[in-house]
Amino acid sequence: MNLLERRLLGFRALDIALAVFLVALILGVYLAKTLAGGERGQIAAAERQIVQERQRIVLLEAEVAHLERPDRLTALSRAYAGLGPVAAGREITPQGLADALQSPQAPGAVAPVSAAPVPSALEAETSSVAEDDPAAPATPAAPTPATPAAAKSPEPKP
Repeated sequence: MNLLERRLLGFRALDIALAVFLVALILGVYLAKTLAGGERGQIAAAERQIVQERQRIVLLEAEVAHLERPDRLTALSRAYAGLGPVAAGREITPQGLADALQSPQAPGAVAPVSAAPVPSALEAETSSVAEDDPAAPATPAAPTPATPAAAKSPEPKP
């Protein structure tokens, strides 16, 4: 008897093999579609997240534009730091700038400040010359914290 003509339970072996192959193919397609559906869900979630992030970027750009407004910065600098526009008398022409750079001790110029080395704790204890010398640089004081009112006060509304 030939393998193609052999019968099992009244069916040819070839028919049974093809039916098993068809069932396996159907299950494979079903699994592929199920996994693709899950991937589609993940893609849709990622696209939603991208849209949300783009909206957040637009919001942050608008906030930066608001915070960088010149009139707002001018008001804040005057209110908190006491700064203002430069007076016309303080401006210098390009020729005046060149002259000021050529002569280091121009009238009204401030002498450059050089940083003095900070003595170590051991040197400070053993040397009393620095305490008696009035020209010696003073030890830096501990930084004072900003006042709580200045730290917590909101920006003025324009």
